[in-house]
Amino acid sequence: MKCLDPRLTPARPDLAAAHLRGHVEADLYVEGRLMQVTTGLADLRQAPSHEAAIDTQALHGEAVTLYENEEGWGWVQLARDGYVGYIAMTALGEGPPAPTHHVKVNRTFVYPRPDVKLPAFDALPLGAAVSVSSTAGGFARIAAGFIFADHLALVGELEKDFVDVAERLLHAPYLWGGKSSLGVDCSGLVQISLGAAGIDAPRDTDLQERALGRMLEPELAHGETLEGLRRGDIVFWRGHVGVMRDDALLLHANAHHMLVSSEPLACARDRILAKTGATITAIKRL
Repeated sequence: MKCLDPRLTPARPDLAAAHLRGHVEADLYVEGRLMQVTTGLADLRQAPSHEAAIDTQALHGEAVTLYENEEGWGWVQLARDGYVGYIAMTALGEGPPAPTHHVKVNRTFVYPRPDVKLPAFDALPLGAAVSVSSTAGGFARIAAGFIFADHLALVGELEKDFVDVAERLLHAPYLWGGKSSLGVDCSGLVQISLGAAGIDAPRDTDLQERALGRMLEPELAHGETLEGLRRGDIVFWRGHVGVMRDDALLLHANAHHMLVSSEPLACARDRILAKTGATITAIKRL
């Protein structure tokens, strides 16, 4: 059988997606059911338990394929980046009409009625997709309630500079698997920022290194010299990634500062080398 990446392959020894028949061995093959994330954020976990590690998060409006619903947990594959894991069924629902807008600010509240004095009952993160049925009084009506209309952009209305998006998340806390201003990790910061500019990116650092951009000249590509870098260059270590704000400053979500920080690339390079022995593996340019 073909060796497939388990992060991106909906297959277990007991259950696998029907389209994988002949590629993986499983006791049962099933057709998936298309669902949608209906909460602001949904944690995708390694196992069906709230104690299990979070691999990534799915955003409101994100499509998922459900392969199993067992004791309140759905075993799913995310449509956006193909990641496979477990999401609480309370975060999933039948898909409403196709999204018309996406959230363009770090976070926007959902109200039961178009009144900012009412208690908000949810919050949607940057990149969340919604279907707007009507607008009135500065509010947009969606299936879940009402949100401030100026916090939305039309589907297809893209950011011109993905680094601008990443910079909005400066000082957001670091969270392994996170993908919002409440908490974000290094590859999550890259993925959601590029996504806002219409550039699809895989979820994990190693996948991003293989998929994104082109390698710079050999002496620059591995950080042997730091001259000639520019805004938007993406810097990779094994298990870590950051984005250049200019020719010297690196923006990255990291566990050293435990937040999204901005610092000279030279400082980050030297600290990471001294602490972990890891060197820059690639610098890519889109």
